[in-house]
Amino acid sequence: MSDVIVVGGGVIGLSTAWELASHGAAVTVIDQSTIGREASWAGAGMLPPGKLSGETSGEGRLRALSCELWPEWTQSLCSTTGIDNGYHNCGAIEVSFDRSLNSEAGIWTATGNSVEFLTSERLRHVEPEISATIKEAYRLDEFCQVRNPRHLKALATACINAGVEFREGMPVYGWRMSGDRVTHVRTTGDDFSAGQFVICSGAWSRQLSIAAGGEVNVEPMRGQIVLLRCPSLPFRHVIQDGPRYLVPRADGRILIGSTEERAGFVKQNTVDGVQSLLQFAVRLVPALASAEIERTWSGLRPYSGREEPFITRLPGRENLFVAAGHFRSGLQMSPGTAVLVRQMLQGHEPSIPMPPYSLVGSESEQAELTDNKLLTAQRQQQQ
Repeated sequence: MSDVIVVGGGVIGLSTAWELASHGAAVTVIDQSTIGREASWAGAGMLPPGKLSGETSGEGRLRALSCELWPEWTQSLCSTTGIDNGYHNCGAIEVSFDRSLNSEAGIWTATGNSVEFLTSERLRHVEPEISATIKEAYRLDEFCQVRNPRHLKALATACINAGVEFREGMPVYGWRMSGDRVTHVRTTGDDFSAGQFVICSGAWSRQLSIAAGGEVNVEPMRGQIVLLRCPSLPFRHVIQDGPRYLVPRADGRILIGSTEERAGFVKQNTVDGVQSLLQFAVRLVPALASAEIERTWSGLRPYSGREEPFITRLPGRENLFVAAGHFRSGLQMSPGTAVLVRQMLQGHEPSIPMPPYSLVGSESEQAELTDNKLLTAQRQQQQ
């Protein structure tokens, strides 16, 4: 019997499994398809900066914790597996054609991150091929990136080396219970027992939580991506305009992302989606009009409607936990999430405060809930 069964073999599930196995746990990962082939593989690998000393929000603290862990994890994975995940500091430039970036840049500065406002002349010096019609821009020097497929391959290999067992092609459809404890996870192939269970199933986490008597509010949000190939890179920074971005790779490839579409569990590319991404890319960097379109794909991100993911024990279930709802931030927050899950399962003090990741919600949502409870109690006393 495994100590822990992790349901879901994406970057959150694999990171959790490796972290637990590295600290002595016997772990099994069960996935409905192939390990590491859903939203984790489909993303662009962007890793924004963060400083634990300056962050106060749940999102910021988890981002900062993960930011601190990425170099250590990269080195450990490479030494363990021999696989280079492509992690490096590339910097990023946030641009705008029509909106002010002052407030956004101010938040980065207030939390201790290095920010450089770029005049038009300075922007053209830094990235000569960028559009001359950009209104404002600032640079984040400590912004990094990683190659998703390589990182997932490294994680899967490290898990195997640490003794983690993989069960692929086994959709989970339910649980066997004894009181408030889960005893087995039920799959289309067999039932598997463990001492503890973690739902890391991304966009599919809601159904599994409901089957256990709870509900994790996560839904799929489709994101389409286009991959270009250029003889030589026309820029070197990640370039972002709100939720859309261009990510340059060292081998001459450029990722264009990403759409945000409520399309259920339909994972496909559309003419409208691909066309909008190509138009965005050429508007931002006109030289990309002559680039080769190498391929397109899409992924289903786990959207929860809030900034923080869920990292918590499922109410009413003593040994069933969830780590899901990271939306666009699963890869960047995966090291921090894995550490928090391991600390939670092993009863250790968490590296950062955990209340923001509960099913109740963020700190502001919890305060609002507390206020509502107090108001209700006052009304009841007055009746």
